[in-house]
Amino acid sequence: MDLSNARWRKSTRSGTSGGDCVEVADNLAGVVAVRDSKDPSGPALAFDPAAWRSFLGFAKQH
Repeated sequence: MDLSNARWRKSTRSGTSGGDCVEVADNLAGVVAVRDSKDPSGPALAFDPAAWRSFLGFAKQH
């Protein structure tokens, strides 16, 4: 999967101390990518946008 055009943004739940941070790229057609901000050249997870929305809905409830 080509993520070269991904616009990564840090999670609003991530702290400013540079600890455990998650970045999300949701500007790609048909996919939402997630990665560890401490390892930007490392692996990224890819989700179907509907699955990502479902996950966010569940996470916001808990």
